[in-house]
Amino acid sequence: MTDLEKQKLGKTLWAIADQLRGAMNADDFRDYMLAFLFLRYLSDNYEAAAQKELGPDYPVLPEGERRAPLAVWYAQNPGDTAAFEKQMRRKVHYVIRPEYLWSSLAEMARTQDAELLHTLQKGFDYIENESFASTFRGLFSEINLGSDKLGKTYAERNAQLCKIISEIAKGLAEFSKGSDTLGDAYEYLIGQFAAGSGKKAGEFYTPQPISSILSAIVTLDGQAPETGPRPHLESVYDFACGSGSLLLNVRHRMGPQGHGGIGKIYGQEKNITTYNLARMNMLLHGVKDSEFEIFHGDTLTNEWDWLRETNPARQPKFDAVVANPPFSYRWEPTDALAEDMRFKNYGLAPKSAADFAFLLHGFHYLKPDGVMAIILPHGVLFRGGVEARIRTKLLKDGHIDTVIGLPANLFFSTGIPVCVLVLKKCKKPDDVLFINAAEHFEKGKRQNQLLPEHIDKIVDTYRYRKEEPRYARRVGMAEIEKNDFNLNISRYVSTSVAEEAIDLAGVHAELLAVEEKIGAARQRHNQFLAELGLPPLP
Repeated sequence: MTDLEKQKLGKTLWAIADQLRGAMNADDFRDYMLAFLFLRYLSDNYEAAAQKELGPDYPVLPEGERRAPLAVWYAQNPGDTAAFEKQMRRKVHYVIRPEYLWSSLAEMARTQDAELLHTLQKGFDYIENESFASTFRGLFSEINLGSDKLGKTYAERNAQLCKIISEIAKGLAEFSKGSDTLGDAYEYLIGQFAAGSGKKAGEFYTPQPISSILSAIVTLDGQAPETGPRPHLESVYDFACGSGSLLLNVRHRMGPQGHGGIGKIYGQEKNITTYNLARMNMLLHGVKDSEFEIFHGDTLTNEWDWLRETNPARQPKFDAVVANPPFSYRWEPTDALAEDMRFKNYGLAPKSAADFAFLLHGFHYLKPDGVMAIILPHGVLFRGGVEARIRTKLLKDGHIDTVIGLPANLFFSTGIPVCVLVLKKCKKPDDVLFINAAEHFEKGKRQNQLLPEHIDKIVDTYRYRKEEPRYARRVGMAEIEKNDFNLNISRYVSTSVAEEAIDLAGVHAELLAVEEKIGAARQRHNQFLAELGLPPLP
């Protein structure tokens, strides 16, 4: 499927969402729309596997038969269904009964079947609890089919669901059924819903251009980025993964598992709805349940037991850490957290802004030769107090490799400019590279845009540690120390253009010449006045 077709599919689905949501909040409608898209993906994948498994026994339906082929096979082979399902659990790791397949539900929607809502609810429950794949547990927990937002009565809700599912089925009919197709459509819709949800968008979405910068940086060789990408990343971690698009970007850049590219991707997300979005997003992009793990829990209190392993030999560490955590998030630092292995050597971030707490969490789990890239507000570069102490220690220990200033208004959730900090546990250069890309963007109506050439320039400058006037500079620790370890980018790389030097001698000569002309003009004027018998000008 071409990029143009993918974009067309995304726009088709977005038009359906825009038309059908009516008075419903975009965030609420998003959950229904994306859940149905995911169900379509699961069904397509399952039916393709079933056809392969059953071979010549898979029913070929006559013209006009609208039942799912699998429903026909189940009706014809009631004694064989248990063995078939057992085989499918082994092969594709899940089972969907024929009545819960997308094609069956779409037919119920087309005929305005009064039982659609009940069947859909049963289908969601079955997939979550009985389909075998533990990855599906709780996946549809935030989809409330009894919500008044769908309608006041059962009949109204059922009618609305019939309408939504019918329109999605029609919209998808003309496009191919590949997982990449639906994955790209899903990603497009997440972006569109993010654009419509203002400040809330920051909870689940990192704009693709910024994802591209981070993923390009962490996939380059950690110790010698100029040598190019690493051939293999065993593990990548995003501790505030939102919908998972940043992790998928890293995976896409490295190539799929088994091709030398990437081992396993790990994510952590506190918001339950967003956590479910991330799991669906992984599966929709063809990432097998054995190739990713997303944990639902609070990163700051480190709720993931696996990460709290105290034996250093068994504690997980990652080749790459990427993150776009919530900016200046208020949190509750406690005495117990002060002794936490992540923070005790640095100190606790202030209650008013958890930015450094997030940074230190990710940094703690980075491998010695790994690379971490994190998006943060500019305040972390210059704020005082305990943040200055944390920043100073990170600098003195040689862990801050690069500081990248990005343009303002790139995010849906905030107009403030942000920075990317690149950290390493073992870095070769004894300086810090500052990249001031604040003025390199294309202005947009609602958001500013980073074009491919802007992204390439940032990544290329990082990779080869280039210096360029008004754009990038390598700054030694002595200069940073003179500035009290303040990393405000404009102190080191100013984008202001120096005013043209004024030639004082030339200006003085010009003024003398003008005065001489004025004197000559006055003398001539006075001659005329004398001839007229009038007094001269002074």
